Amino acid sequence: MKLWKQIVAIISVIALFAAFNLSMYMLLTVRLSNNFSGATQAQMVDVRSYLPHEEGSDLPKLNASLKLTDDLPVLDGAAALVPVYAALIDNLYPEGCVTYEGGEFSDDNFYGENFAADSAMQYKNTVRGYKAIVDGETDILFCAAPSEEQKKYAEDKGVELVYVPIGLEGFVFFVNEKNPVDDLTVEQIRKIYSAEYKNWSDVGGANRVINPVTRLKGSGSQTAFEAFMGDHEIGKKSPLAITGASIGFSFRYYMEGIVENDAVKMLSLNGVYPSAENIKNRSYPIVAQFYAIYRADNDNENIPLLIDWILSEEGQELIEKTGYVRIK
Repeated sequence: MKLWKQIVAIISVIALFAAFNLSMYMLLTVRLSNNFSGATQAQMVDVRSYLPHEEGSDLPKLNASLKLTDDLPVLDGAAALVPVYAALIDNLYPEGCVTYEGGEFSDDNFYGENFAADSAMQYKNTVRGYKAIVDGETDILFCAAPSEEQKKYAEDKGVELVYVPIGLEGFVFFVNEKNPVDDLTVEQIRKIYSAEYKNWSDVGGANRVINPVTRLKGSGSQTAFEAFMGDHEIGKKSPLAITGASIGFSFRYYMEGIVENDAVKMLSLNGVYPSAENIKNRSYPIVAQFYAIYRADNDNENIPLLIDWILSEEGQELIEKTGYVRIK
């Protein structure tokens, strides 16, 4: 009898472990083995590919009618717009105006600490870039629209900023390439991020929990996302989201031309793919402007010259050659 009880106890323990392992397999292993995640992993722009006056850079060349030599405006901007303002320097500024002091550009040097203080090109990205333009460390900032906090920082400092639209870009949502969903409506996206839809099966996809990923507060893409959500409150995502399939957002050319991550795909919205042509003709539903931003009290006479050139036919051609969509 005692032996029989021992056998039953051993069988019960084995069954308990088997049940536990099976539940972990169903809950985690099966989902994570093909969970369409990793789509929103942050990737920084490789500044080395966009250094002005460097052999082998990816910057477009133009026979520009404007050449600046003195009182060069210091240019800074968002990661997504590095190709734009770097191309301006490459085509309009003299060689030797971009200087470094931090050695090799690397994955550990996200924010351009390599650039010397006297360099005409800086790279502080959006959050630090807005602070730099208000504080007078930068002459022209190339960014998407500011957040409310960034507007307030300028107001608190008594600084008036001038925003000049210079190009168009599509605000896009993206998923892992293995995710069977290719198209969503604007309303479905809002319901995903407001946590009304929590499973991809709610929008015609696989039975996977949705992991809606957001970005750093004050970044250009996060500010654009909050504007897109409007009155829809961002919901609390499921505790199981980490086991599910991600969706993220960014700007079209940053995804398509800079990051070039083949593991992700941009979604069509309302049946329209975010191509440059669909952004130009405004058939894609979320088209954003990007700006050249400067302080109203900045008396550098080359600032209006440079901005007027950007808005000229030559300048708009350069905008297109960098991969973006002209505003005119």
